[in-house]
Amino acid sequence: MWELQTPKPVKLIIAVLAADEDCLKAALEAINTRFGNADFLSDVWQFSQTDYYKDEIGENILRQFVSIEKLIDPGTLAQIKHDANSLEQQLADSLKLALPRPANLDPGFMEPSKLVLASTKNFSHRIYIGNKMFAEVTLVYEKGNWRHFEYTFPDYRQQCYFDFFNKVRTRLLEQLKSKH
Repeated sequence: MWELQTPKPVKLIIAVLAADEDCLKAALEAINTRFGNADFLSDVWQFSQTDYYKDEIGENILRQFVSIEKLIDPGTLAQIKHDANSLEQQLADSLKLALPRPANLDPGFMEPSKLVLASTKNFSHRIYIGNKMFAEVTLVYEKGNWRHFEYTFPDYRQQCYFDFFNKVRTRLLEQLKSKH
């Protein structure tokens, strides 16, 4: 009989797209309240690789990543995505802008070897993770570098993202080592 292994805890990362600085600030506060304290925040970047979100979020979209201090069970990702979707709706209601989605919260997790993102949409490279949610391996960490795939979103191919993910990965390794 095979011995089943409990997966190691992972680092929760939430990718935020926001209509402006006020929406970004409100999103960060909501994330902190719902998911716990951040140990790292990325720089704020302009999100200009696609106009996919223009009708929902606006013209001058901001991107920021939040890394949550407390490690999580990777099996909770589907529920976390549902929670993030609920937070998005609460933010839309409270911010009262003429935009249907002034903040977009996309959770995922990091293991030492990969970055996984949750999605409500199925596609050829995504797998069902339960609770009406899907996930994909967006980046892998090999030989000291992040590597993207053909399907990886264009903005996730930038060096500035890799630099942030390296910092988060280093912290994750420290946390995993201290657990042993």
